[in-house]
Amino acid sequence: MNRPLPGVLHTPGFAHYGIAWSPFHNNRLALASSANYGLVGNGRLHIVGLGLGPGGLPQPGIDKFYETQDGLYDAAWSEIHENQLVTASGDGSIKLWDVMIKVGSARISDLPIRAWQEHTREVFSVDWSNIAKDQFISSSWDGTVKLWTPDRPRSLTTLQAHPSCVYQALFSPHQPDTVATCSTDGTVRIFDLRSPAYMPSAPGANSFTAPLAAAALTIPASGGEVLTLDWNKYRPWLLASAGVDKAIKVWDCRMVKLGPDAAQNPAVGGVCEAHLAGHEYAVRKVQWSPHRPDVIASASYDMTCRVWSTTPQPGAGHLLYIHDPHTEFVVGCGWSLYDEGVLASCSWDCRLNVFRV
Repeated sequence: MNRPLPGVLHTPGFAHYGIAWSPFHNNRLALASSANYGLVGNGRLHIVGLGLGPGGLPQPGIDKFYETQDGLYDAAWSEIHENQLVTASGDGSIKLWDVMIKVGSARISDLPIRAWQEHTREVFSVDWSNIAKDQFISSSWDGTVKLWTPDRPRSLTTLQAHPSCVYQALFSPHQPDTVATCSTDGTVRIFDLRSPAYMPSAPGANSFTAPLAAAALTIPASGGEVLTLDWNKYRPWLLASAGVDKAIKVWDCRMVKLGPDAAQNPAVGGVCEAHLAGHEYAVRKVQWSPHRPDVIASASYDMTCRVWSTTPQPGAGHLLYIHDPHTEFVVGCGWSLYDEGVLASCSWDCRLNVFRV
């Protein structure tokens, strides 16, 4: 099930954690990396440009990189400024970078244009809204999700989303005030930022000093940790989750069950539409295709990146493709927003692969 070798970018000494394709440029992506597998040491943000290699395959190369004092776990491009992006760091900080600002060398700088330090533990994900384009969110091991805008010195809202680590938080691509989260507690939760539950009730209270907690919907997605999720780009209330149970599950969030104490406790629901099994170890990343409503990519600790269809294919089942040149955990994958079928994967083997499925 393998294809010819893809374009490969090797960054010795820096294991990868996350990739993000630019929403403005079809040949640019960001790569969040960490020294010593993210356990201790510096981080590095690589700005990667794509050219054409042998056989017409995409060939990635480093246009610029930024050094940070702690490891980087994720990156997200701005939806309003083509040259800006934010990163999530192991020291709890969030930094905003402008790739056109040159300080010293044309290839290396370590100066963000803005930084925030509110999370008390590692920030593990950042996501920029593609509807409310002046806002982004972050999730942290401190159990909170924070809403930000680049021109404010403090967060706009803090959600006490889960009792423990929040691995990922994502805006819905269809509803600007809807956010989904996943956590070590085995649940996926949906938050509606328009809910009265998010309005401060005590005199002088605000969401910075009194975090908000009420989820609109809780999905008991797994008996173990849920490491990743993603919204379907075509069906508004469909999302996928995956984690340590090695399975990818597709949920319809419209199915809600209200208990007798619904006023005090969040609704519980979600119907599992598909159960995609095949990975041998935990699934670290899932992402729906931006071009087809039934195709999803996954990255796993079994050192593979896989592509699935939620509609079984004759003679093939749900699994469409396996990409296995990596020699360490594959922790990130991302579809090109402009070129259908082009997928990128990143790994602890310090290699970014860009290939056509």
